[in-house]
Amino acid sequence: MKQTHLHPVAIVGGGIAGLSAAWYLQKAGIDYVLLEQGERWGGKIFTEAVEGGATAPFIVEGGPDSFITQKPWGVALARELGLGDELIGTNEHLKQTYVLNKGKTTPLPDGVLMIVPTKFKPFIFSSLITPWGKLRMGMDLFIPRRKDESDETLSEFVRRRLGNEALDKIAEPLMSGIYNAEADKQSVLATFPRFRELEEKYGSLTKGMLASQRVRKQSAASAPSNGKPISFFVSPKRGTGAIVAALRAQLTGDLRLGVGVAALEPAGDGYLLHLTSGAVLRASQVILATPAFIAGQLLRPLSPDVAALLDGIRYVSTGTISFAFRSDAAPNPLKGYGLVIPMSERRPINAITLNSVKFAGRAPDGHLLLRAFYGGSRSPQSMELDDGALYATVRRELAELLGIEAEPLFHRIYRWARSNPQYDVGHLERIAAIERGLPAGIHVTGSAYRGVGIPDCVKQSKDAAEQITARRAAP
Repeated sequence: MKQTHLHPVAIVGGGIAGLSAAWYLQKAGIDYVLLEQGERWGGKIFTEAVEGGATAPFIVEGGPDSFITQKPWGVALARELGLGDELIGTNEHLKQTYVLNKGKTTPLPDGVLMIVPTKFKPFIFSSLITPWGKLRMGMDLFIPRRKDESDETLSEFVRRRLGNEALDKIAEPLMSGIYNAEADKQSVLATFPRFRELEEKYGSLTKGMLASQRVRKQSAASAPSNGKPISFFVSPKRGTGAIVAALRAQLTGDLRLGVGVAALEPAGDGYLLHLTSGAVLRASQVILATPAFIAGQLLRPLSPDVAALLDGIRYVSTGTISFAFRSDAAPNPLKGYGLVIPMSERRPINAITLNSVKFAGRAPDGHLLLRAFYGGSRSPQSMELDDGALYATVRRELAELLGIEAEPLFHRIYRWARSNPQYDVGHLERIAAIERGLPAGIHVTGSAYRGVGIPDCVKQSKDAAEQITARRAAP
């Protein structure tokens, strides 16, 4: 077996987690080799600039189209890469979200933050929730806080605090939709710990959200302003793929596409990585930035217990299909970002986002760009359709739900097989046990562990790089 020199760190997986780990190691002056078995960098981050016969390209996202600013690590990385001036926020004056309610597109009441109404009048006059459902949500002000600190499902939490209608019409499509999860399995502590924190501190979600809103307003009023409002979501003008491109352009280490790892083997103070090419690498430390089930395969000979825990992280498959239209053929059907669809509506798609409404510059003037989401635990049957059947199915949904019957200028279908980890109840305890049991010199990072978004993956990789840096600096 041909072996190369000893690498200080080998990173397995070239998605945003692996690329970020390489970036922070590079900043610390630590050499690395980054291995990606696929033929491109970025994982689920994938942006296409499609001409479409218009005067400017359409910016089509196959995966995430933005990231939140409340978790600062995504914005921080973008700025470090020189993309700070390229970040744009959502069109705040068009931020209305709609919910499909008995087949009709119904506006989410103004003032609903996460799942809690903070404005009385819009909520009272909304047709989304029945009078009984509104009364039940109001009972949150009087229901005692939970004293047990153990985990519970999102369903259990929302039913306990706000009732069944709030779960069906608001929490399930909005909160579970973020994670492509099942509300009756989804861990509230792993996905929305803020809910339990508000309950613990204020005794009520409504009281807690109103108090948090006052604090945010006071902070915004006292903070220096550059004339630009702070958006909850941001994205580079050229799409999230700009972050991947900037990382790839500025990483100076040993980057290898089309190279996977077949096995890990302990060797002295480090590891041998048996590559799919037949070659062998030596590394002092290894960062596994792969899906949990791949990490489990590699770690099974080294730590069967950790591998079993990794294998227990469920995954679902998801996809998106994007359509471009001329505005005169398909006038904007909603005065907002898009439509979320409760599982109870039993549709073949989960949501529709109007990308060119949500972000400026996603489509040329006079055009509409939108995408539909399918798959996951909410419409798994749609993942089984071939491209032709999927296209026809979603076209029917657009016609029925939004009144769009025009032929698109083009469409793009993206499929992400076994791509979305599920944070089931007990997830945080599972991850803590994985981290305690990892062999010395092995680190894990990515969407399977402590957050699925771009900022979460960046933070986890930064933490792994800092652990390696500290270990090398220790006497």
